[in-house]
Amino acid sequence: MRRRIFKVGEANALLPHLTEVLVRIQDLRGVVEERNDQLKILDVIWGKAVADPENPDSAEYRKHRRAIGRAVKEIERLIREDILEVGVRFPQGGLEHGLLDFPTRLDGRWVFLCWQVGEPEIQAWHEVGGGFAGRKPMTPEWARRMGQSGSEELPRGPGHAS
Repeated sequence: MRRRIFKVGEANALLPHLTEVLVRIQDLRGVVEERNDQLKILDVIWGKAVADPENPDSAEYRKHRRAIGRAVKEIERLIREDILEVGVRFPQGGLEHGLLDFPTRLDGRWVFLCWQVGEPEIQAWHEVGGGFAGRKPMTPEWARRMGQSGSEELPRGPGHAS
């Protein structure tokens, strides 16, 4: 499967929407964490008996489980439809740290435009195997040279959803 090749301007144009998506995902992760904390409390009080329909806290237990399930499904949908399907990738730790990679070409090889929530625009790039630690500052010269077509497949590196 061929991958999308982003130019810097194309990636920058997606950032407002992607910021909204990542904020929504973080909010949903907060819901999961909060509901999980409630389940832990019920588990300490009741153990496995909390799932018994006769238990006085069983309805609350089921409510928290359903809310977690809905939040997880929505997170998965947002990641699939609003991030991965447009060709953007999560580097390792990307979800936790608000990092996204945009595949591009530079001088005939694949590299990633690298962006982190809070940055106003694409300010860095890195080699496919370089990760966040290998970020290089974006310059007008680099930006001009990025996004040229190529026929090779983008390597599937560790930590990148595809």
